[in-house]
Amino acid sequence: MPTLSTSSLRPLYTAAQVRELDRRTIAGGIESFALMQRAASSAWHSFRSRWPQARSVTVLCGSGNNGGDGHVLAALAMQSGLKVQRISLRPLDALTGDVARAAELASAAGVGLDEWQPNTTLVGEVIVDALLGTGLSGDVTGEIKQLMEAINASHQPVLALDIPSGISADTGAVMGLAVDAACTVTFIGDKIGLHTGDAPAYTGEIDFRPLGVKAQAFFDIPPSAWRLDDGLLEEFFAPRSRISHKGELGHVVVMGGAPGFGGAALLASQAAARLGAGKVSLATAAEHVTASLMRCPEVMAHGLRGGADAGQLTSQADVIVVGPGLGQGAWGQAILQSALQTDVPLIVDADALNLLASRWPDVRRDNWVLTPHPGEAARLLGCSVADIQADRPAAARALQRARGGVVILKGAGSLVAGPSGLVICPYGNPGMASGGMGDVLSGMLGTLVAQSDNIERGAWLGVMVHAQAGDEAAKTTGERGLLASDLASYARVLINP
Repeated sequence: MPTLSTSSLRPLYTAAQVRELDRRTIAGGIESFALMQRAASSAWHSFRSRWPQARSVTVLCGSGNNGGDGHVLAALAMQSGLKVQRISLRPLDALTGDVARAAELASAAGVGLDEWQPNTTLVGEVIVDALLGTGLSGDVTGEIKQLMEAINASHQPVLALDIPSGISADTGAVMGLAVDAACTVTFIGDKIGLHTGDAPAYTGEIDFRPLGVKAQAFFDIPPSAWRLDDGLLEEFFAPRSRISHKGELGHVVVMGGAPGFGGAALLASQAAARLGAGKVSLATAAEHVTASLMRCPEVMAHGLRGGADAGQLTSQADVIVVGPGLGQGAWGQAILQSALQTDVPLIVDADALNLLASRWPDVRRDNWVLTPHPGEAARLLGCSVADIQADRPAAARALQRARGGVVILKGAGSLVAGPSGLVICPYGNPGMASGGMGDVLSGMLGTLVAQSDNIERGAWLGVMVHAQAGDEAAKTTGERGLLASDLASYARVLINP
């Protein structure tokens, strides 16, 4: 299968990088106020596309350039015949530069201006959040927090300009409080913080508008991360050769299922089979073999008493998935040790990660994929879950530096950190917050890593197929009650475009 390159992915930037892109664009001959007008015009187009029947709008303007975008948008709304309520955190005579110019433009268009008061009622059918943008450096407090509370309490749909106020553009964390938007239109460079952490609960639909700026033309400002795009699926999953045979399509060995904990390993092995592995073997406690044969007879199940029994299987594997249902007792420790003694690529999940943290704290490999959720990542890094979630991109990078290989930090906006950098998956849904989803992911990763000539690219694809399969399942029958075992059939459709 072809090797993927980051040229196939969508670039993501930090707030500082976007500010530098903005500065260079202005230095290159585009007036800063003209760029502000472009942003407002793009936001107005996004507004009209989403709420074509709206007849009134409330525009909330901060004192920075984000507020300037809001003032210009208010003028456009007034010129289009909408009733406009414009509220500013600062009086007009306190504004400077392009923001003052934008505010005066709105006033000249006949838009009124009110200063925010705690008793102000937000009357628009839609609210435009142009308060803070990407410049937030600490938790919101004082009157800005009161205004944000009023926005959320209004229960009106919100269009956020650049980023919902209160969300960190670099980490996706909520800085004390965040505006709950129905749509976010973001400018110049897509921000990494819009796609991970808490942000997906606040951004709504994300509408990226580059404003004519070709960010990747600035070669000395490399993207901070990359966003997975579903175009990768067609690129990777080309029709198979008519003379393909199972020996060419990967032998995945799933090692897990301690006595009494067989379900996770069964889920992983069946997912590996459904993703198209040539052969799948399951190395599990002997008591689970019968259940495996009944569930999926295509999986070759082997009962293991301990790590010594695994030697022949591991020598035949192209990839080993170790961890689902492994347990942290003597049996699980012996099985993980047998996997670590091979030079076969590993997918390490669940209790295998906890054992790495407690029993193998210094082991590092280039040919493995670690798949922690935030709790497991915290144990591996020796910190708290809150620390992980406060800056998920930094945590994923730190874990990859410490342990090597590829690290998948699971959760909303799953992150894949590897030698090529950081990749974010924008797919997935809350219905996937149920038991066994990680086990299915590990099995899918096993097959796709086995079939890829690059472990990192196989990890990208596994995360993406897993998340999109969850989305397709939710579209069909809803999010609630979605089971991990539902994903395999949807994933099979995705990998046969």
